[in-house]
Amino acid sequence: MTFTFGIYPGALLGSDTGLTYPVHPDRPEQIATALRELQGAARTLLVRAYRPYAAGATADTPTTPADPMRYLGEGRKLDLVLQFREPTGELDGWLEYIRATVRTDGPHLGALQICEEPNLDMPNLDGGTPNVLQAIVQGVVAAKEEARACGHDILVGFNAVPDFGRASPTFWQDIGALADERFHRSLDYVGLDFFPDVFRPLPADELPSAVAAVLTHFRDTSLPRAGIGASVPVHISENGWPTGPTRTEQRQAEVLEEVVRQVAALRESLNICGYSYFDLRDANTSGTDLFDGFGLLRDDYSRKEAFGVYRGLIEELTV
Repeated sequence: MTFTFGIYPGALLGSDTGLTYPVHPDRPEQIATALRELQGAARTLLVRAYRPYAAGATADTPTTPADPMRYLGEGRKLDLVLQFREPTGELDGWLEYIRATVRTDGPHLGALQICEEPNLDMPNLDGGTPNVLQAIVQGVVAAKEEARACGHDILVGFNAVPDFGRASPTFWQDIGALADERFHRSLDYVGLDFFPDVFRPLPADELPSAVAAVLTHFRDTSLPRAGIGASVPVHISENGWPTGPTRTEQRQAEVLEEVVRQVAALRESLNICGYSYFDLRDANTSGTDLFDGFGLLRDDYSRKEAFGVYRGLIEELTV
């Protein structure tokens, strides 16, 4: 079974109140150098990017990172998230937007994710957009049918967050009620965004068991509620741990290694096909907000300890 690593190379990120903007602009050459260093001898590295859709208007969330195609090549493929931000919930333009994306970007795509965290109603996420469930189900089918028609080998899926906190309690049942045979034939994976020990602090010795519990619940409880079987792989689409005034770079490196090794230990039993870290560079290394320091690099592109740890894990565990 293949197991692929990836990373979001931007520094702009959504927070619980809106957007967190980086204090320094992107430096594409330094980002590209860091991606090559992380990839090492691995045959591929997924480069994650987010692109919002809103018909006839500028979406609240800009495309990030800007021009992600510049970071591809040498085996690197795009892991593209299409966000459904159409305030009317109208689907015709959305479905054509998906098909056009496949036609235009298909040769560069490794994975295409339809919607972003649609079971969570928070700023800059898709859970609050009207008709988002249909946008997922019809969008997955449209993407896969277009990929097949164009001869592009693209993994098509959607993602979600774990079933606690502010997550919708009926999301999986609602997806299951809408999903038909075409949807299940088209679905290549389901992504999971999860951030253990970030929003709910954990004792250090409980982290591995908490990771295992979240992954097992997602596979054995959440997905079956939507009729999604064990043959559909899970991709860890976002995971990270921020540094800050009370969060050390050493502990970030430790958490990253513990989480990735736990994911790798469960990849066969839970059918996990990959892991992507969020994100490459801090928005503001000297900042005090929880969302300022998720990067493996500081905001001046100098390496944190976790950068070398992730590079070593990619070299060791890529299958």
